[in-house]
Amino acid sequence: MADSSSMTATMASGSAQRAGSMKRFAQRKSTMGFLLCLPLILLIACFVVYPAFYAIYLSMLNKKMTAFVGLGNFAFLLKRHTFQLVIFQSCLFAVTSVVLKALLGFILAHLMHNIPDGTNQKIWRGLLLVPWVIPLALSTLTWWWMFDPSYSAFNWVLNQFGFDNVPWLGVGWIARVCTIAVNVWYGTPFFMIMYLAALKSVPEQLYEAAAIDGASTVQKLFFVTLPMMRNIISITVLFSLIVTFADFDIVRILTAGGPQDLTHVFATYAFQVGIQSGDIPLGAADSLFMFPILACAAFFVLRGVTQRTKEIAT
Repeated sequence: MADSSSMTATMASGSAQRAGSMKRFAQRKSTMGFLLCLPLILLIACFVVYPAFYAIYLSMLNKKMTAFVGLGNFAFLLKRHTFQLVIFQSCLFAVTSVVLKALLGFILAHLMHNIPDGTNQKIWRGLLLVPWVIPLALSTLTWWWMFDPSYSAFNWVLNQFGFDNVPWLGVGWIARVCTIAVNVWYGTPFFMIMYLAALKSVPEQLYEAAAIDGASTVQKLFFVTLPMMRNIISITVLFSLIVTFADFDIVRILTAGGPQDLTHVFATYAFQVGIQSGDIPLGAADSLFMFPILACAAFFVLRGVTQRTKEIAT
């Protein structure tokens, strides 16, 4: 009887210890954070990680997806003149759009920052956010109508001043400029709102100290505002670069890659090759060319942000 009672007590104490350790484990902030993030982690695994690895697998198959060809699809694409144009156009489209969006967003953010707080600032802020709020496909259709050779609103305005019609989407470089312009129009409000939030966080004491030292407006911009906003600028540019490289709607709706494949980007060319032409492995290989370019950009940008953060901390 004594042995059985001692065994029962030992088991009870062991159960109590395990229950206590589980309770302490569940009460940890890291555990709660992981459990709260678990649904998002599962969604990312299902809709991002798995498709990415599956795309890598598909890119190494032949057109009929019956044989393994290794890096053959990548080598085939690099030899094609059309794909070389796609690489050039994708880089031109992304880099030019991001630079223009960053500059215009910075200018608009400064203008908004200098408007006194009140109803006027809220109204202007809301109006300037309209291009970013409207669904991209819908707004791009409106731009397509304004560029249309038969019913172009821009050509109608030019005709009123005695100028001839312009083939906005029928000439290579003009079509490239049109696609970049639409992307800039859509993405500039995002830069504006991000930079405006960063400007609001810059301490006024720094501007006052610079004014006491005799700094001009330009000097305040380069020696106070920009250094305080470098990390925000870097992260915003990186995010926009990733989104712009993967842009599909604007080019697909405006030009569908034409004229003569001069406006294709990675996304639209992958759709044409993989879906319309039925060569899914080649389309998957095309889409994967974005990864090394964006990985290099992310590495250098994030390394700079990390170094500046360490400098501020020390």
